Amino acid sequence: MKTYKNIVVKAVLFLSLMPFFIPNEANAQQTGIKRTDLQRHDLSVPGHEAIQVRVDFEPGVSFGMHSHPGEEIINVLEGSLEYTIEGGEPIVLKAGDVLFVPAGKNHAARNVGKEAAAELATYIVKKGKPLLVLKKPL
Repeated sequence: MKTYKNIVVKAVLFLSLMPFFIPNEANAQQTGIKRTDLQRHDLSVPGHEAIQVRVDFEPGVSFGMHSHPGEEIINVLEGSLEYTIEGGEPIVLKAGDVLFVPAGKNHAARNVGKEAAAELATYIVKKGKPLLVLKKPL
């Protein structure tokens, strides 16, 4: 009986901790893209936070349509990145250029240069929500 209880306790503990060790598809690191978390702070607006992330793209790599539970402000740090915001035409930005992505708006990014590219992404988002929501194919 004692062995059965130990197995049940271990199984419950394992299952409850599993989400912390096995990333979901939205949080998994995509090949050719490196995300570096820089900072995360609560805002004076209740229930919201600011998050800054550096995103590095290898040449030719893209990140498909996705959205965020708040606004994203992008500053291209190096290279040339093409952004497509759902419903709009693609736009190519180079180092020093900026882009605003409205809350919940699907968008994609692609390194169109021959060298690595990077952006500083600043998110103003609702706390407790997934930072990234991948658009499901139709």
